[in-house]
Amino acid sequence: MSEVVYEPRDVRRARYAVAAVFAVHGAVTGSFATRVPWIQDHAGVSAGQLGLALAFPALGASVAMPLAGSISHRFGARNALRGLIALWTLALTLPSLAPNLLTLCLALFTYGATAGMADVAMNALGVEVENRLGRSIMSGLHGMWSAGALIGSAAGTLAAHLGSDARLHHALAAVALTVFGTVACQWVLDLQPAEDEEPPPRFALPPRSALLIGAVGFCAVFAEGASLDWSAVYLRDQLDTSAGLAAACTTGFTLTMALARFVGDRVVDRYGAVRTVRFSGLLATLGGLLIVVSDQPAPAMAGFALLGLGIAVVVPLCFAAAGRSGSNPSLAIAGVATITYTSGLIAPSAIGGIAQATSLVVSFCLVTVLSSGIVVFARVLRTGDRDRPKAGRPDTAVPDPRP
Repeated sequence: MSEVVYEPRDVRRARYAVAAVFAVHGAVTGSFATRVPWIQDHAGVSAGQLGLALAFPALGASVAMPLAGSISHRFGARNALRGLIALWTLALTLPSLAPNLLTLCLALFTYGATAGMADVAMNALGVEVENRLGRSIMSGLHGMWSAGALIGSAAGTLAAHLGSDARLHHALAAVALTVFGTVACQWVLDLQPAEDEEPPPRFALPPRSALLIGAVGFCAVFAEGASLDWSAVYLRDQLDTSAGLAAACTTGFTLTMALARFVGDRVVDRYGAVRTVRFSGLLATLGGLLIVVSDQPAPAMAGFALLGLGIAVVVPLCFAAAGRSGSNPSLAIAGVATITYTSGLIAPSAIGGIAQATSLVVSFCLVTVLSSGIVVFARVLRTGDRDRPKAGRPDTAVPDPRP
């Protein structure tokens, strides 16, 4: 991208604008997740068929995410994000319209493809704002995503409680979120490619640095997916708790993740990304150990809370490191995003398969081992000569921090 000089107030405004886009992205996810039972009934699919259909968002995202870089190059970062976030919010309407398994799979593929491209575009702009501010903001941006998901989930829960048709619910949500998201994009950084800059390939393998960084993100997202889908089941089946207490465990995990993301940037600015991720990995590993050795609900719930606290900032810092790891931030971010999406796709089924063959305790032993991998490989998040955003005047463009 070309070097553009922005006033400090413009960069600060761009930070809030990108944060709003992150919240919109999360709100779409939360709105969809709460109406999955309605969508299943409307499409007339079995539990197994639904499981197959729910693999298609990750598949669509993995296929489409590499396109985000070429779209941003052609239209500029602001216009690309405006268009992609609008496609994503409008795609919310598609799954509830599907009358059968085939159309549901196609709808979810499109839903995932638009989600992935918007994800790459907003993370790339988030990294650019972080570099220009000279301090960490990625954890807080992902915290806004979590907040948006909670708001979307709350609205969806209310709509489901009232027995509303998901087609109407999602249509209204899509219109509101499209308006909010496109208006917010007005104030993001309007980055344009340099005149002599070659357009990125539409499809390309991610750089080696992105693969290594993505491995750290893989461990964190695997633990996240396993905990979100299986924490309540773990308490109910392994520790014989009530349904309400089991659900509270999942809520606790989600809340600790969201809260940690909002305070994570201060920790990163003080201690750097590598030390922050190492400590986070230690917390997650401790949480996993507490889960597998506990025979009472309270320590197991504390273990899940620690797990959420430990993995919360890892993925945001992986995106930040990817954005500073090479000459093509969008390609590197797309590579990391593809790996993390894949992890989120396979984690729930892997936990279930291991539990079927052995037990849920053994499944969460794997989660604990992967959490320890965050500690071991945290050093790959060190980019350039520092492991935190490059300090500098916020009113100037910050070049690639690598020597």
